[in-house]
Amino acid sequence: MSGYSMSEEIARLGERAGLDVQSRFPEIDDVSERCTAGVLGAFQRHRVSAPCFAPATGYGYADTGRDTLDAVYADVFGAEAAIVRAGFANGTHAVTAALFGALRPGDTLLSVTGAPYDTLRGAIGIEGGYVGSMREYGIGYAQIELTDGGRPDTAAIAAAAADSSVAAVLVQRSRGYTARRALSVDDTGEIAGAVRAVNARAAVIVDNCYGEFTEPCEPTHAGADLVAGSLIKNPGGGLAPAGGYIAGRSDLVEAAAFRLTSPGIGGECGPNLTDGRLLYQGLFMAPHTVAQALKTAIFCARLMELLGYRVNPGWNAPRHDIIQSVELGRPELLEAFCRGIQAGAPVDAFAVPEAWDMPGYGCPVIMAAGTFVQGASIELSADGPMRPPYTAYLQGGLTYEAGKIGVMTAAQMLTGSGAGPDAR
Repeated sequence: MSGYSMSEEIARLGERAGLDVQSRFPEIDDVSERCTAGVLGAFQRHRVSAPCFAPATGYGYADTGRDTLDAVYADVFGAEAAIVRAGFANGTHAVTAALFGALRPGDTLLSVTGAPYDTLRGAIGIEGGYVGSMREYGIGYAQIELTDGGRPDTAAIAAAAADSSVAAVLVQRSRGYTARRALSVDDTGEIAGAVRAVNARAAVIVDNCYGEFTEPCEPTHAGADLVAGSLIKNPGGGLAPAGGYIAGRSDLVEAAAFRLTSPGIGGECGPNLTDGRLLYQGLFMAPHTVAQALKTAIFCARLMELLGYRVNPGWNAPRHDIIQSVELGRPELLEAFCRGIQAGAPVDAFAVPEAWDMPGYGCPVIMAAGTFVQGASIELSADGPMRPPYTAYLQGGLTYEAGKIGVMTAAQMLTGSGAGPDAR
C-alpha cells in the first residue's frame, strides 16, 4: 500500500476501520456540498474571471485580483470585509494582527477558552519576554477556563466581560495541544451573546484555524466580530502556497490591516506576490478537501481505537475541526507515529522526523509533514509536544485514500516499535 509494508494485522484492522467509518461519510459530504454551494455563489456574485489570477507588482494599487479575493472571502464568511494576504506568515500572525487591531494600551484581552495556543502566548506576553508583545504595550490579559465538559462557561464569561477594560474576547475554536473538544459554531455564538449582553464594546475574535468548512456556516454567521486563520490549513484547499485571512466587521478588518502594513495604508497597498489562481482555486477546493481531511481523521480514530489507544474525539463523535489526537503514552511511540505519517507521505517520505525546539513552543516538538506546501496542515501531517501524555495530533489529508494509507503506515510503525499501548 505504501513504501512501508503492511502486516496482515494492520491490513485486517484497516479494512474493518474503513468499513466502520463509512457510516459517517454522508453527513460529511452533505456539509461539503453546502459549503461548496456557498463558495461557488460568492465566486459568481463577485464575477471572478481569469484577470483576477494575474500577479501585481510594486505598490499593488488597483490589484483587482487581491481586492476581488477579499470580497469573495467576506461573502463566504458572512462578513462585512476581509483581508487575504500571502504576506501573513501563518495563522498566529493573522490572529495577532486581528488582536492588535482591536486592542489599545490600557485595554484587556479576555481569553474564554483557557490558555491560547502555544505560539500565541508569546505574542500576548503570557510566556517569554518577547519585544513587542501585547503586555509590553500595556495591554492586560485575563482568561476563563472551559467547563469540565469542555463547553464555554457563559456565566463566568459574562462576569469577566462586564469589566469595561475588556476590548477583545479571544475564542480558540480548535483544541491546540490539549485534550478538550473543538468548539462548534453554535458555541461561538453563545459566547458572542454572553459578551454582548454585558459589553457592547468588546470584539469577539475567533481563532478559526482548523475549523473552516467543517460546518455549513462560520462563527461570523453566528455573531463573532472577526475570524482569522491560515491559508495552508483548511481554506487554502491544499493549493495556497502561504498566507492567512481575517474576515468580519469592516472597522476591525481595517485596523488589522493597519497592523499588517502600516496605519493609513492597510490593505490598499501591497500585492499578493504569488499566483493568484492558487488562492482562488484553493478556496474553491477547500470544502471538498476539508471533507477528505475529516474522513481521514475519523479513520485514524477508529483504527487507533482498534489498536487499543485512547483517541479524542472518538470516531463516531461530532466534528468541529480536522484535528485527531491519539494518546500514545511514551515518547518513543509518539516518535514512531510521526515517523510513520512521514513514511506514508508523497513528499520527503525518506525523512526521519526528530523533535526540536521550534520557535514559539515551550518544549521540543516533533512534526511530520511530507507535504507539497511546507508544513501545510491541510495535507496529512502529525505533530506533538514531547511531554506527557505524549499525544500525537493528526490533521489533514488531501484525499481520503492517501490519508488512509498514511494512517495505516503510522499504525504499522507503532506495532513494529515493539511497544504497544499495554506497554505505557
